[in-house]
Amino acid sequence: MNLPNKLTVSRFAITGVFLVVMFSSMAYRETLALILFVAGGITDFLDGTLARRHGLITNFGILMDPLADKILVCSAFIAFVGLHWMPAWMVVLVVARELSITGLRLLAAAKNVVLAAERFGKHKTISQIVAIISILVLASYQEWGSPGRIVFGWHIDGHPWVWWFAECAKWLAVALTFLSGGIYLWKNRALYLDDM
Repeated sequence: MNLPNKLTVSRFAITGVFLVVMFSSMAYRETLALILFVAGGITDFLDGTLARRHGLITNFGILMDPLADKILVCSAFIAFVGLHWMPAWMVVLVVARELSITGLRLLAAAKNVVLAAERFGKHKTISQIVAIISILVLASYQEWGSPGRIVFGWHIDGHPWVWWFAECAKWLAVALTFLSGGIYLWKNRALYLDDM
């Protein structure tokens, strides 16, 4: 197994540990969850970069890299519902979009068609990662003592500014998720309309 694929597999392990930490009662669990999620994001960046740069692209990586990304992101959002940090309807929309696009890609693969990533899809992914990190920062910054409260805790209209940022990030992520999914399904509608 080459290094990019090891990094991809490590993201599955990171996701498992992330979920265990999120629902544990250990001290500094929110901070540790934030560190784990960021580590997962770094492995996502590195595995693709290394695979392209060193010609290490494999069928395993093509299939498992996006799957590992989706599992990490969806696991975080689902955990947020369980912790009452995010409304369930938002997460249902995110998960439904990811499953729909994965299904479309599987259908395309069955027809020997390769679907390229869309620009909106990349923006969607970035917005989801920013939303998750901002929610985790909001949950954990008070664990960081005075530096955390000084940087993230000053208030705007009754809430820390990071609360406002996290709220905006959540709504933007959901909007881009819905929009990018709709565009992707519409542009590739011939793939599934032909079989209906």
